[in-house]
Amino acid sequence: MMQYEDEEVLADKSACAGVRADLKMCLLKSDCCKKEGKTPRECLSRTDGSVPSECHVLRNTFFECKRSVMDNRARFRGRKGY
Repeated sequence: MMQYEDEEVLADKSACAGVRADLKMCLLKSDCCKKEGKTPRECLSRTDGSVPSECHVLRNTFFECKRSVMDNRARFRGRKGY
């Protein structure tokens, strides 16, 4: 079982679920979603500074984690971002 902040248990047990949850929370806390009322998907494509750089770093980490799931070498090296 994966533990999250404040002892919450993630319902999603799939690979990269923790990184996905972190990315989602980062985007929902950003000014783009809060003040402008845009969806997280719309906010990820923006580069005007309304989304913190941490969210873009988490997006890249999530991408690398999902890519490592398909990589056969990950059986020996482990998944990235996990």
